Amino acid sequence: MPIRTNRGRAAVYRRIWGFPLRSPAHLVGTAVAVIVLIVAIGIVVPQLLGNPNRSGPTPVRIQDPGAGSSPTSAGSSPAPMSTRLTAPLLQPTSAAPDPAALRIAKQWATAWATHPDGITNAQWLDGLRPLTTEEYLPEMSTVDPANIPATRVTGEPTVTKSYTSSVEVLVPTDGPKLSITVAKTPSGWLVTGYDQAS
Repeated sequence: MPIRTNRGRAAVYRRIWGFPLRSPAHLVGTAVAVIVLIVAIGIVVPQLLGNPNRSGPTPVRIQDPGAGSSPTSAGSSPAPMSTRLTAPLLQPTSAAPDPAALRIAKQWATAWATHPDGITNAQWLDGLRPLTTEEYLPEMSTVDPANIPATRVTGEPTVTKSYTSSVEVLVPTDGPKLSITVAKTPSGWLVTGYDQAS
């Protein structure tokens, strides 16, 4: 039966708008429905309208300052810049391992495995500091020496990869083998990272 009076319409509107306030469950349900509706509109509307600029932003040409300014004739456009590499990336150069790098790796592994009971992280780091790069020390400061599963080095280091600027070395301990990376720095050979090998 249609609503014919203003009083009847007002009662219906009050019933609709008062629904969320009848109970906490109605309020939460209404809030969830409104959020779902807003998210759905946010997803559907952009797809319906489409992206008017599908070609993407226009690339900007930057002139090489070292190339100088060459005069161009009227109506000619500058040559597009190359987007491909013109030369291969520099690869590290293989080289025979430097004995100094192997010595640093073994000394570092010995300092790593030396952690008598009660030693603090700061005391343990003092043994590693002269053999480690400054960039790697903050990561080492998170290690608890009590959790180190080795107490001594049990053999000589073995080279796994050797380049002119870095050497990867495997050092055996009475726990896991250590895979240590030693790099040439202005201060000499220093450890830049390690991992426990199986």
